[in-house]
Amino acid sequence: MSIKLSPSILASDYGALRENISMVENAGADYLHIDVMDGHFVPNITIGPPVVSCLRKSSGLVFDCHLMISDPDRYIDDFARAGADIITVHAEAAAHLQRTLSYIRSLGLKAGVALNPATDISCLNYVLDDVDMILVMTVNPGFGGQKFIPAMTRKVRDTRALLSGRDADIQVDGGITLANLKEITDAGANVIVAGSAVFRADDPAKAVRQFKGLE
Repeated sequence: MSIKLSPSILASDYGALRENISMVENAGADYLHIDVMDGHFVPNITIGPPVVSCLRKSSGLVFDCHLMISDPDRYIDDFARAGADIITVHAEAAAHLQRTLSYIRSLGLKAGVALNPATDISCLNYVLDDVDMILVMTVNPGFGGQKFIPAMTRKVRDTRALLSGRDADIQVDGGITLANLKEITDAGANVIVAGSAVFRADDPAKAVRQFKGLE
């Protein structure tokens, strides 16, 4: 299974954001993972649509916007206008998940559902026809640099089985490194979010190529 790499700017140097994004784009990254945090759903605050809009002007990467926010419906239009290509909402935060996913798709974007580590995959049973990507959080959301939770390998495997051949991606986010990449892709993940393992590597461009199997 070929993988797509989505470096997370949460771990990048925000003072040199354009340069960092250009570097991973030129190295072969597929997506750009944009962690949006509101200080309410998760205990941290990051960026919003104006920053995404500015970055959109200088990058051709697929913008993979992960909304770790309460009541995400309020901001979907804003992120769509800012240039998002994929909008992922948390099952725990969306009051009417099917309606939210359907609306994201109606805007011509891909719709994703994120699940916190303790959230059972059974909540997906009735939205499988409305989702393009399932994000299995492999750490508890809110901060970068955390260690991978081993039980999430089984959760990825169970999620792949739940999809029963549907054409949907499984993304993983949190503590993914070159050391555990094979374990998680063998379980069924095909979109890899890597923050610290890319942007805090000695050679970030080389790290991208290694994740992609290019060297």
